[in-house]
Amino acid sequence: MSIKVCKFGGSSLADAAQVRKVRAIVAADPERRYVVPSAPGKRSDDDQKITDLLYLCHEHARQGVPFGEVFTIIRRRFLDIAGELGLGLDLAGELDRAEAGIAERAKAAHGPDYAASRGEYLNGRIIAEVLGCAFIDAAELIRFDANGRLDEQRSYAMIAQRLGGADRAVIPGFYGSGPDGEVITFSRGGSDVSGAIVARGVGAALYENWTDVPGLLMTDPRIVDDPLTIEVITYRELRELSYSGASVLHEDAVFPVRSAGIPVNIRSTDAPDHPGTRIVSMDDPEAETSHAITGIAGRRDFTIINVEKALMNTELGFGRRVLNVLEVNGISFEHMPSGIDTLGVVIKDANLEGKLKRVLAEIEAEVRPDKIDIDPDLALIATVGRGMSRRPGMAARLFSALGAAGVNIRMIDQGSSELNIIVGVNVDDFETAVRAIYHAFVE
Repeated sequence: MSIKVCKFGGSSLADAAQVRKVRAIVAADPERRYVVPSAPGKRSDDDQKITDLLYLCHEHARQGVPFGEVFTIIRRRFLDIAGELGLGLDLAGELDRAEAGIAERAKAAHGPDYAASRGEYLNGRIIAEVLGCAFIDAAELIRFDANGRLDEQRSYAMIAQRLGGADRAVIPGFYGSGPDGEVITFSRGGSDVSGAIVARGVGAALYENWTDVPGLLMTDPRIVDDPLTIEVITYRELRELSYSGASVLHEDAVFPVRSAGIPVNIRSTDAPDHPGTRIVSMDDPEAETSHAITGIAGRRDFTIINVEKALMNTELGFGRRVLNVLEVNGISFEHMPSGIDTLGVVIKDANLEGKLKRVLAEIEAEVRPDKIDIDPDLALIATVGRGMSRRPGMAARLFSALGAAGVNIRMIDQGSSELNIIVGVNVDDFETAVRAIYHAFVE
């Protein structure tokens, strides 16, 4: 029987009603053997996430301020979930130990990791009881080295060894342990990473990531009304869209399964019959698509530094000297469109903050250009699709759509992979451009 690892996000576990949905989802497929839960999320817009409250508890304790009132909110939330589910679990004792542990570690000048992890730990206890399967603490499976980096090989070996003897189990997300046994957390959203690590460790056939949306959308729903769901996307396309500003899984969250060729399925707890979005490798048979594009994403607030000099192309090391100025000032760049006598460097405004005048002066001194100026208020839009390279006229279709919408194109860049076309437009034209591209390819 194949193995599926299921990660459930905070919105999927926010209250007892959501937990019942999770129970039904897991029970519906015997291949769903290992479950990785997050801490309870918000039940409404004005609610608080358990993890945020736990961070607050640590901060109070660190400053010597009593945090019992905040922890009471946490305690009530977990006890209410367990009570509504009719569980016989001794959750009160677990809560007492968590509260004491937060105080002890703050007094010993430890960081917030232990406190932050207790949401997943306590919720894991509840989910294991609900599902009637083993609870295995993530601190026993996921290991970090002395520098706080994930010890991948040791973690995979521990997971394979321990879970090999457990037919079904719940493993809390978001954290593991260091060489001294102390809890270490991933960055926020780390339960996605935990789920991917568990999937890799057990050699899963599929990693299901359950959340509050039925998959990835082709573009931002705040810009385009009711955009289509992406049915299948490759890992390379996912990286392109994520880098270009789309709210998708972070690359770190899928790297363990990507490197092992394990597909990911993003599903909605509130719509379990929806197939969601599958993330696969480029050579997977499911990667074939009938769509011209996969998705559209973009980011605002960029500036182009334009450098012009006659016979630039004959001057050895010209581009290197320009980029060296950026490097010594700690500035990374996004794109570098160029011509025979011109070179442009696209930089995020935040990276230039407080440094622009110095950078311009140093470029002037370094390469003695005929002209140097800046072009601010730029937005970058990436149109991504693995089928683009096989379809003639894609660029013409995109540029025609922007022209018809009255959008002036200030920059064009197409990578050698032919997975995407990036255009730079005025910030004020950003949303108009995204809508024009979407409707040109989707409708």
